[in-house]
Amino acid sequence: MIIVDTALEKRESSNNPVRVAIFGAGYMGRIIARQFLKPLIGMRLVAVGNRTLSQAVRAYTDCGMGGVATCKTVSELENAITAGRPAVTDDASLLCQAGLIDVVLEATGQIDFAAGVAMKAFENGKHVVFHNAEVDATIGPILKTYADRAGVVMTNTDGDEPGVAMNLFRFVKTIGYDPVCAGNIKGMIDHYRTPETQRGFAEKYDQKPINVTSFADGTKLSMETTVLANATGFGVATRGMHGHECKHVKDLLDIFPPDMFADGGFVEYTVGAAPHTGAFVLGYNEDPVNQQFMSYFKMGDGPLYCFYTPYHLPHLQIVTTVARAALFQDPTVTPLGKPQCDVITMAKRQLKAGEILDGLGGFCTYGTIENADTAMKARYLPMGISVGCRVKRDLPIDHPLTYADVEMPDERLVDVLRREQDQRFFPELFAEAETAAE
Repeated sequence: MIIVDTALEKRESSNNPVRVAIFGAGYMGRIIARQFLKPLIGMRLVAVGNRTLSQAVRAYTDCGMGGVATCKTVSELENAITAGRPAVTDDASLLCQAGLIDVVLEATGQIDFAAGVAMKAFENGKHVVFHNAEVDATIGPILKTYADRAGVVMTNTDGDEPGVAMNLFRFVKTIGYDPVCAGNIKGMIDHYRTPETQRGFAEKYDQKPINVTSFADGTKLSMETTVLANATGFGVATRGMHGHECKHVKDLLDIFPPDMFADGGFVEYTVGAAPHTGAFVLGYNEDPVNQQFMSYFKMGDGPLYCFYTPYHLPHLQIVTTVARAALFQDPTVTPLGKPQCDVITMAKRQLKAGEILDGLGGFCTYGTIENADTAMKARYLPMGISVGCRVKRDLPIDHPLTYADVEMPDERLVDVLRREQDQRFFPELFAEAETAAE
């Protein structure tokens, strides 16, 4: 953080701010835009895009800004940026192609669409920051290979739990501890929530019911912990994680004995634990002198210690993610390589043959985290590509759907990239699945 703010001050003093464009002007996208429009030292929001153009305009007008330039071509967009005018577009490719943009911040919450934005951005040498755990959890590892080939950063964001936890993870390693568990602090999880049960809450906070449902039914949690797993190399100890209820996150030290991590670390979450938000990392260090000091500093008797951040502020902390990507090519949280976990599709209720799955935050299914090799062997249907699939046969509640249970919709970019990801990182299992499907 100290290095970041100093570097941004230098960019400001040299009149060379990091130029950021956002595509996705929904609830969170507009709040993020508002933060960048202050303006921030060393950074400028130069354009906002949204498929419904009025929402992009709203990102500026909500902040009292007028004179918005609607741009249909790259040259129009670049002219607006040069003139210092607020720029909007409904064409994400313009943001990816404009030479006066350094970082594209993708905040739609969509998967197939976001994949297209990322690929276009990489093609044009742009760093991509995802405020979109869904696309990262589904095809993040293969997108990372394209980013690496282009020499740019692909990262999820600080402020969402995976980024908050990853900062802690790196800190714990830096001070000589061995991170063995990391995850989210949640208030509640109910797999059977629907857009109808969540409608009132969504309206109260000007959000979409499907988004709020994906938070409540555990799908978003599974997406976020998959992003974290793929960045740390951790798996899960059990499908869906344990999700222990605690009075305080430190109680995990009594729940998880140190020898539980003998086979490697894993991602987790806790429910109802103070501080009621944020993320945690459990670190291991058995040095006896160190244990004495840690006890003195009220960190416990060891050798397992709980480090946690008691907040997560997506619209604020995303600023450092953008700066780290643009100034230091340092991703906040990005896949290491081979997927460690995946989010599989579970029946939220009894499903009937012929039904079309409605995806994340819907009435039909919820997503839950599973180890990626297990998911590949069973050919479980990834939650991120489930929308639009037609159910072939009646299925009971809580059934984990497989590819064999559904007919896929017409091929989408996310399907192409997911198949490439499976083939690249699980070649033998992929070949077996292809043979079985013939």
